[in-house]
Amino acid sequence: MSQSRADSNIRPKPDQVLVDIADYVVNDSPPTSEAIETARLCLLDTLGCGILALQFPECTKLLGPIISGTSVPFGSRIPGTSYVLDPVKAAWDIGCTIRWLDFNDTWLAAEWGHPSDNLGAILSVCDWLSQQHTHEHRAPITMDTVLKAMIQAHEIQGVLALQNSFNRVGLDHVLLVRVASTAIATKLLGGTREQIIDALSHAFVDGSSLRTYRHAPNTGSRKSWAAGDATSRAVYLAQVVLKGEMGYPSVLSAPTWGFYDVSFKGKKFKFERSYTSYVMENILFKISFPAEFHAQTAVEAAVQLAPKITNRIDEISEIVLTTHESAIRIISKTGPLNNPADRDHCLQYMVAIGLLKGNLVAEDYEDAVASDPRIDQLRNLMVVNEDLRYTREYHDPDKRSIANRIEIKFKDGTAIGPVEVEYPIGHRFRRAEGIPKLIEKFTHNLETHFTKDRIDQILTACSDTNKLRTFPVHQFVDLFVGTLT
Repeated sequence: MSQSRADSNIRPKPDQVLVDIADYVVNDSPPTSEAIETARLCLLDTLGCGILALQFPECTKLLGPIISGTSVPFGSRIPGTSYVLDPVKAAWDIGCTIRWLDFNDTWLAAEWGHPSDNLGAILSVCDWLSQQHTHEHRAPITMDTVLKAMIQAHEIQGVLALQNSFNRVGLDHVLLVRVASTAIATKLLGGTREQIIDALSHAFVDGSSLRTYRHAPNTGSRKSWAAGDATSRAVYLAQVVLKGEMGYPSVLSAPTWGFYDVSFKGKKFKFERSYTSYVMENILFKISFPAEFHAQTAVEAAVQLAPKITNRIDEISEIVLTTHESAIRIISKTGPLNNPADRDHCLQYMVAIGLLKGNLVAEDYEDAVASDPRIDQLRNLMVVNEDLRYTREYHDPDKRSIANRIEIKFKDGTAIGPVEVEYPIGHRFRRAEGIPKLIEKFTHNLETHFTKDRIDQILTACSDTNKLRTFPVHQFVDLFVGTLT
């Protein structure tokens, strides 16, 4: 007798990955004081990066309502602008400005990414809710909620990234932004544990963007708004589920049709630790340079070398860059660089600027600077090698170094260096040195857009962590409202 073939239609229990994230999100155990303080610094740095991005028309042209003139009651505000938008588009805009200059925080592991990207969803939802609550004579949402949500979003994105490399299967890390933001947005909007699980399933059903817009020969500006797009989708998915839309419990593990089989080469996610506040406590700040993080220490080394080669550019025979495997795979490239997004993901370009100028700023990726023929002259002299110790310590959870070294050789047989920098100034190991510079960076970014009086108000509101935690979100966002339209 022949055997009937049919798929089982018994609905399974939710994948444990979804359950673990939901349980973490609904758990209200207090974060560590270090995590809260780091979250405050992260908030300031992230908002400052968004404000600085408003100086660039290629960014600002993408902001604002989908339909001009749209009015949204209690709408979310976009810092530095006069836009009042629905939370879905607001998350897109805030996320876009945060990421535009590649200057916000970074997490490096098997996968990398920028967990503060999630602020796009968090701030847009909390601003909207806080205004609604006030209108209904309820207690407003406070910045304590924002800081705690940031800690959880950082943790979800970062822990998923520790041992799971999405880039090696061609997928972009903004998937993890969408996953983290979906969980947090659903909770903030009042979702239950089960609704968070359902919303997370939708985040994985969406799959992931391809990384092609980050790599030669297709590098382009989508990488600057991809995270905003992810946070926007997260807020949308949260709202859909809260209206009663069903979830998909085995979205990851379903044979043939699940995420693992379709998008992850049949492998299951691996985890080395549970969700706590580890990621926020160990986050990497980009303090010195608006540069892809794998190059931060390389640029720092180049800046140290710059005064020694000022008058010897034409005497150089070879520049030896020694780095770690991830930098080679992601940002080492030769040939023409077609746009600013191409240049800020080129190790050799960033090092060349550091050597020539003794600094690196966002404007250095624009065409006016890139036209300097000395940049390609130096790029053509560069040799990139891997140091296996650097690669090992990059993945070591107790070190998480991002090491680079540079040696410059001259035609007469002499050499300068090597200069080695293993930990960037934004690393946890250099927090004491980095925090004052982080505040300087925040203040400088505010100065590009606001008056001195407004800057003083913002700095006063942000300077004390305990006071900031009690600040109503909508009043905090009021301080950042601008005139840009």
